Amino acid sequence: MTADLRFKRVIYKVSGESLMGEQGFGIDPNMVSKVVQDIVSAQKLGAEIGIVVGGGNIFRGVALAAKGADRVSGDQMGMLATVMNAISLKMAFDALGAPAVVMSGLDLPQVCERFTQRGMIAHRDAGKIVIFAGGTGSPYFTTDTGAALRASEFGAEAILKGTNVDGIYSADPKIDKDAVRYDEITYTDVLNKGLKVMDAAAVSLARDNNIAVLVFSIKQEGGLATILKGEGRFTLVHG
Repeated sequence: MTADLRFKRVIYKVSGESLMGEQGFGIDPNMVSKVVQDIVSAQKLGAEIGIVVGGGNIFRGVALAAKGADRVSGDQMGMLATVMNAISLKMAFDALGAPAVVMSGLDLPQVCERFTQRGMIAHRDAGKIVIFAGGTGSPYFTTDTGAALRASEFGAEAILKGTNVDGIYSADPKIDKDAVRYDEITYTDVLNKGLKVMDAAAVSLARDNNIAVLVFSIKQEGGLATILKGEGRFTLVHG
């Protein structure tokens, strides 16, 4: 089935925190299943989807470094956390009979494939959902930067960022009741206003490659398919 999609080839950035569900730590299988079912439904509409998953539900290297630990080692631990999340997503895809493959920026041959653009394109064109893990494979880069990089390599039209809020706000709406929500905003305004949507490197990379960024709530019912049609509630970041 092919629907009238506004965005057909996308990278879906799934935060590690969103996979916790209502837990305070780790992976909630029910939430993983919900996310995966949402993706499979969207793929059936004719979308080509790559997933970049974070690791904040298990480990955050930046937080460890802030306490005086070695940044490189902390980031490596964070990258390994993303691999664990990616494997959990693949298991859920397997349970639904949906073809998916994990490709890592780290070399972990006993666990998953090493990322190469040639291999990724072959999987993408074969109709598989590609799950990108291990960030960029290098320290000092966030998974948001990894998402922008993989989106460029994937030939994506947009990066869809599923979060726990329904868009981009001028401040954290959970803390500031006067926070203003944006329906649309430019890359430059995101950078100038210092909005915590994605880090500056990720926003700049998306801007330079003319890749739109859409931020929406991962809890939105039928969210991904709705967003791909250009409908529902989200914030659009563009030129």
